[in-house]
Amino acid sequence: MVASHTCTFGQGWRQQTADEVQNPEVSDTTGDASRTKAGQQKKIKMRRKLKFAGVMIATILCMGLGSCGIYTFKDVSIPPEIKTIKINFIENRASYKNPQLSPGLTDGLQQKISNQTRLTRTNSDDAHYQVSGYISTYSISTSGISAQQAATNRLTVGVHISLLNSLDGKTTEYDVNRDFDFSAGLSLQQAEAQLLPEIIKNMSDEIFNRLFSNW
Repeated sequence: MVASHTCTFGQGWRQQTADEVQNPEVSDTTGDASRTKAGQQKKIKMRRKLKFAGVMIATILCMGLGSCGIYTFKDVSIPPEIKTIKINFIENRASYKNPQLSPGLTDGLQQKISNQTRLTRTNSDDAHYQVSGYISTYSISTSGISAQQAATNRLTVGVHISLLNSLDGKTTEYDVNRDFDFSAGLSLQQAEAQLLPEIIKNMSDEIFNRLFSNW
């Protein structure tokens, strides 16, 4: 085989075979194959790095969220053995009773627990968690005065909540209170109609956080 020497720009001197001299496509094909192989090797290395990074991230998350055996989702902490929950009707024991508040608050809390936990709702008395409670406070006071006249009134809503863990027989009590201001120019009925959606949402959030986030 006859050999000659040629200089390929950027690659230095190498020996070129007679076949390459007679058929330049052979040389081009060889170069393309080398570049393709190098590219494939780079892709393989990159996949390995990404896979390793994914494993590390998953490991860190598992350690942070599951190392204590606690179910965690959106700042919710529930022991793994707790599977079911019963949410009893929240009664209204306040001196003044808004007839829409008890059913609205009960429904709001039920929906939030269903949407933001893995717990299965049930009406069974054997439920692992059993939530009960009542509206303890519903009162009006003046919160702001302008030109010696009431400018802002305040509606204070309080709820007492009990959480029974039927697996260990432990009951935890919570008191949740929240103020809602409204213009003194509104009647109580007008203020209630205006504030009811906000009251239900905020009180449901407060109760939920006390039950599952230890706030």
